[in-house]
Amino acid sequence: MVQSAASPWPTLSAEARELFRRGAEIVLHPRAEWIEELHEASLGGGSMRAVAEDPVLTEGTKRANLANLLHWAAANVQHPGKRVTANLNQEVLEGARDMVRRGFDSGGLDAYRRAQGVAWRRWIEICFDLTSDPVLLRELLDVSSLSITTFIEDTVAAVSERMAAERSELTRGAHAERRATVTLLLEGAPIGRSRAEAQLGYPLAGPHTAAIVWSGSATPSSQQLETAAETLMRASDASHRLTVVASAAALWVWLPGRTPPRMDRLAEDLAPHPDVRVALGRPGSGIDGFRRSHLDAAATQRMLARLTSPQQIARYQDIQLLALLTGDPAQAGEFIADTLGDFRHADAETRETVRTYVHELGNTTRTAERLYTHRNTVVRRLARADELLPRPLAENAVDVAVALETLRWLGSGA
Repeated sequence: MVQSAASPWPTLSAEARELFRRGAEIVLHPRAEWIEELHEASLGGGSMRAVAEDPVLTEGTKRANLANLLHWAAANVQHPGKRVTANLNQEVLEGARDMVRRGFDSGGLDAYRRAQGVAWRRWIEICFDLTSDPVLLRELLDVSSLSITTFIEDTVAAVSERMAAERSELTRGAHAERRATVTLLLEGAPIGRSRAEAQLGYPLAGPHTAAIVWSGSATPSSQQLETAAETLMRASDASHRLTVVASAAALWVWLPGRTPPRMDRLAEDLAPHPDVRVALGRPGSGIDGFRRSHLDAAATQRMLARLTSPQQIARYQDIQLLALLTGDPAQAGEFIADTLGDFRHADAETRETVRTYVHELGNTTRTAERLYTHRNTVVRRLARADELLPRPLAENAVDVAVALETLRWLGSGA
């Protein structure tokens, strides 16, 4: 049930108000499993699949869900049982703007209603822990049910109104035209190349490489994203780039030419911006290459998000094998444990030495050169690796290399 603005709001007894306040204080400090359950519910189901597959939209939805929960709880600590105003704070509005920029309508706000079901179940548990008095319980649950439902519907209505205004704003101007043209190209719509090039100010006939630049910060900086895109262009020796603002926390970038970015230079230049991540597609030619390279970059971005990988920069070719290996995370973990044994806990330098040694086909001299260290140091580290591995490296080099590569991308999550 939702209460209209004109209807009188029910009044709680003093005892029920105090219980409401105590319950809200508990909600203000939610346990980790509550939050995880909230996120899973909000992003579940077919209608939310497109949102759940986009790491930036996923994080925005999670931040909005948590903001809604804490907004409702804080209001009820201050004024237990009173009607809670719609939540239009920064997390909620930025998440809504990002959905509009990706072409979603207010149906994307179904996440709020899905999360509401989880919040209500947890709230019932809290209420039953607070009192066993049936009269107080009924009073408390009646008003809190009305409070939660009305708050969510008020918030959905208010955010939907803001989304409509944002959509109207986005349909005007050069940025809107560029975004619309790119969307048509990515969807494979019949649009002439010369017309698309004129609207984008970017040549589509030649080779190009796509990238997605995004931020994992709760308060992403557009300047940081722009700096990262410029850094990416310099690392590719490109003279210009096509950039589309995909959301407040993400840019879609295309670079002309076949020269891939110099990864060492890119990593060095991005080091001062640890919140910024970059996913790169394979180079492609023409409109098909424009589309495919972007889809590669998007797949790479999703893989990093799914694995919660610590890697700041990733190329599609880096994650192709990883995608096969980590289709079942539990099996991937077993493979790493069985193959590496105690060696998976070895220091990073020793693990990197073994990984490089296998890549250099067992040549200790080239391994030392690649790592800028002495050959004797390489030999000592390899001997230490053999002590820790379940089987000698010489007998199982391929499996060890694959396990180490997987571990490198999984980071501390393995």
